[in-house]
Amino acid sequence: MASTAQLTEVDPGNGHVSEEVKRLAEQRRTKIARQKQALHLQRENILSQRTSNPSRRTALEAALAQIEAQIQAMG
Repeated sequence: MASTAQLTEVDPGNGHVSEEVKRLAEQRRTKIARQKQALHLQRENILSQRTSNPSRRTALEAALAQIEAQIQAMG
């Protein structure tokens, strides 16, 4: 099976993108959307946790920073 990069050529005869390219692009968008949703759920989970333990709070802050960086990197 060819990669998306190999399939991105447009048919010079009619200027249309193949159905395979469209399908692969949609799969990629869906995968990214799921990853973003999972990260947002993790973020909400961390934000909902309350603790008076300084070590636990530090760990939660680090986890939150990491998740926010991943969200930002995904766009």
